Amino acid sequence: MSRAALLVLAVGNPSRGDDALGPLLIERLQQLSLSALGDVELLTDFQLQIEHALDLEGRKAVLFVDAARPGTACGATLTPIHAAPCMLPASHALSPQAVLQVATQLAGRAPPAWQLAIEGAQFALGEGLSPVAEHHLTLALALAQQWLESQRPSAASPRPVSATPVPAQPPVGAAIPPATRPHH
Repeated sequence: MSRAALLVLAVGNPSRGDDALGPLLIERLQQLSLSALGDVELLTDFQLQIEHALDLEGRKAVLFVDAARPGTACGATLTPIHAAPCMLPASHALSPQAVLQVATQLAGRAPPAWQLAIEGAQFALGEGLSPVAEHHLTLALALAQQWLESQRPSAASPRPVSATPVPAQPPVGAAIPPATRPHH
């Protein structure tokens, strides 16, 4: 059995407020049946591990999805990324660039990759999704759909996904409390 050409790999902790943005994006993509053609695999986990390098084997392209701290992603930002050498952290959590590096070491290459950062506002244990994050999730879903369409070979005129941040406005009256993203 061959692997799906495209991989969307989202990380996050649904128990930590807006850190759930990655897994929630996967749920929304599943609801849209975007993987029905068999060319897209949707995966989610709490954090990236060295073993995720094996998930990249045989892929045409990969999209990493994760929540971002307030003020760092302009709502939702899609950018190309490349393998980068790293020291393996004690917690075993890796950056997408480190996963690409491990994949390169294992297979001699890594697929082209992008990172979709979705800005959150609150990351406390037991919190639900904030209104600001819900708005950013809607923006991110549109970016993910655009990325998938641009990567599918059946696209009539595939175009690269813009690395320009999508401007996002929080809902009127929404306050963004200071918060920091927990380390995975």
